[in-house]
Amino acid sequence: MAVVREFALPDLGEGLTEAEIVRWLVAVGDVVAVDQPVVEVETAKAMVEVPCPYGGVVTARFGEEGSELPVGAALLTVAVGDPSEGADPDTDGTGPAGAADPTGSGPAGVRAGDGDGGVGAPVRGGEGDSEGSGNVLVGYGTGAPAARRRRLRAAPLGTSARRATEAVGAGAGTVGAQREGGADTAAAATATAVAGTATTAGTRGSAAVGGGTSVGASGGTDGGTSGGTDGDAQTSGRPTPVISPLVRRLAREHRLDLGDVVGSGRDGLILRSDVERAIARMTVASSDAERSERERAKAGTGPSASAALAGSASSAARGTVASPERQPSAPVVGASGALARGGGLAGAREAERIPLRGVRGAVAEKLSRSRREIPEATCWVDADATELLAARAAMNAAGDPKVSLLAVLARICTAALARYPELNSTVDTEAREIVRLPEVHLGFAAQTDRGLMVPVVRDAHLRDTVELSAEFARLTESARAGRITPAELTGGTFTLNNYGVFGVDGSTPIINHPEAAMLGVGRIAERPWVHRGELAVRRVVQLSLTFDHRVCDGGTAGGFLRYVADCVEQPAVLLRTV
Repeated sequence: MAVVREFALPDLGEGLTEAEIVRWLVAVGDVVAVDQPVVEVETAKAMVEVPCPYGGVVTARFGEEGSELPVGAALLTVAVGDPSEGADPDTDGTGPAGAADPTGSGPAGVRAGDGDGGVGAPVRGGEGDSEGSGNVLVGYGTGAPAARRRRLRAAPLGTSARRATEAVGAGAGTVGAQREGGADTAAAATATAVAGTATTAGTRGSAAVGGGTSVGASGGTDGGTSGGTDGDAQTSGRPTPVISPLVRRLAREHRLDLGDVVGSGRDGLILRSDVERAIARMTVASSDAERSERERAKAGTGPSASAALAGSASSAARGTVASPERQPSAPVVGASGALARGGGLAGAREAERIPLRGVRGAVAEKLSRSRREIPEATCWVDADATELLAARAAMNAAGDPKVSLLAVLARICTAALARYPELNSTVDTEAREIVRLPEVHLGFAAQTDRGLMVPVVRDAHLRDTVELSAEFARLTESARAGRITPAELTGGTFTLNNYGVFGVDGSTPIINHPEAAMLGVGRIAERPWVHRGELAVRRVVQLSLTFDHRVCDGGTAGGFLRYVADCVEQPAVLLRTV
């Protein structure tokens, strides 16, 4: 009998806690092999294709494209062959584990023992796996057991609610829909149906305002007694289904009660998108209520309508949200806008809120940390780059492969760092020590459609100009195509920033924490310059060095920058170190 194994989003390294689904590479019903990429996700570091450690038939997918999943959340389930030794005997479809889960805590639509090719209950892979993965991920080894994740179970339903739930599940054909691959998120759909049915059963006999019931109402008891206040189903007798500290912090900052939020994740898990949606509804409801109240005050509307609207706005402001499938998108009004402040400006435009996450969020956090921790200083100098451009032209005239100007500047940087190793270091704040690094891993700024990235050339001090040029080209292409890995974006010891490609002369860049320095290169432009005692038009570039004042003084930084400028003006100086 086949066994369904659940593949959860693995820890992709570098301390990442969540990822966004960019593109599914498989569909329900597809046959996948061990280590076959099944989904493309975007983290704060890069775009990554995630391989599945199991081979078999995809039975369910969890999460739509564009949604975020925390590390450890289920990605998909795969029906594999016969269970290996050491597997739970109750997972062969004949015992209780193979039966349908009446609580809805497992993946909906996955059944066993019905004689038509059904598969067993979902099983987390790990112990006794005979079909190991060769592509080791954190949490998924070829020989080590997989870590188990504590499942959040829904509160038990009353008798009437269970009957209504069974009727809804039978009428909607949830089981058949998943077997035929018609719905990738059958579990989420069933959970939504259960929540809605329980609400109806638990609140019968009470007057419905506007012809509907609040989704946050609690389910009924066995005796059919109506439930309590909104959100009781989320808070009574069990913890709020949240595992991400980022989600909790976001809710805390906006004073949102998570008990009033219905999660759209598996088993009712509350995701960041659920919290953002609830915050948006709170803001819009508050602004609409204030605006409508002012309009009625001007028009002389009676108090009864005002009271009804105030009650509706209060219900929405509590953060009670519906299932994402039924929830319309609404514009977010900025907290600093005239409407949010309660001002009376007519025709005020709504502010756009853009989530600070992914690459943009990672860049913001790193730059903010650099400003907080590093006492930086900047010095700069103008240099005549006419001879450097001529030397590069001569090198490229000799034949392929061509060398880029960035590679020539990188070669100059590695030579300068050999003379001034203080700038190839980092500061250990806990130990109060300066750590001088023996290798030069040179980062360089690359602008992509996903934002600014800093790929790293490993062991740049051991490469010649041709090798540096080839590695720059490879990493830049990978970054712009979204194929670069997190390992290729971390571990730099010094950064070269060629902001001259944007047509600017100078800059005071922020150091790429935890490095100690960054060399900036402006555009090369024709300017009047005194050359050999005469005024001439030369190709001039501005060089800037931003450095951590804890690792060295101005004399060292000035000596480094002066050496770089001398090599730019007279490339023959570099031959002394070749």
